[in-house]
Amino acid sequence: MTMGWGDGVDAALLARLRAFDTPTICNALELATGGRRATGFTRRTMVCPFPALPPMVGFARTATLRSAAPSSMAAAEARALRLRYYAHVAGGGVPTIAVIQDLDHDVGLGAFWGEVNSKVHRALGCAGALTNGAVRDLDMLAPDFPIVAGCVTPSHAFVRIEQVGGDVEILGMPVRDGDLIHADRHGAVTIDRDAAARLPHAIEVIIARERLILEAAAQPGFGVEAIRRAMAEGDDIH
Repeated sequence: MTMGWGDGVDAALLARLRAFDTPTICNALELATGGRRATGFTRRTMVCPFPALPPMVGFARTATLRSAAPSSMAAAEARALRLRYYAHVAGGGVPTIAVIQDLDHDVGLGAFWGEVNSKVHRALGCAGALTNGAVRDLDMLAPDFPIVAGCVTPSHAFVRIEQVGGDVEILGMPVRDGDLIHADRHGAVTIDRDAAARLPHAIEVIIARERLILEAAAQPGFGVEAIRRAMAEGDDIH
């Protein structure tokens, strides 16, 4: 039996979406939702330690962090919060993505993501990590754990989780806890749950339309008239 998570979203669909890069998903969302948009995706170049890994696709488990100054929490309280965070992101059969917003003015001063947290999250069943903050330990990260981060830094400074759950923003992309996320070396996009099941067909349409242009461009004597014909043929692909 295929595991499902509502709105037509199941393990088979997520596996299908992992076969395509994030720009393709962005294009397919335009077709599936009725037009272009300028929201719902990250807006700056990000760091991806393992760019050859397949995209991460899963459900956001949100949190916030700070690293610029020591925490005012008592040690026991801080440890309890950290354990609550780990329980929040643990997969438990659901493909989760840790989505953590760095709240500091000097974003990325200290890295939460490094050797230990990459391997801990991977072992908890987390499918990957997305943050506007920092990553470090590039040679020692879990090699099959995709991370997309805002920058690289050598220190963890005073890094700690501030809040578990809630709304966050990653480089211009608003994320709610539970949102469906697709991310790779290009950045990330949130996927409308009610449009997710339509994406495979939308991807097929986009690929077919682009193939007409690309095949025409590979022919001798290619020019504007060939573009016009290919675009007209593409209009008939639905």
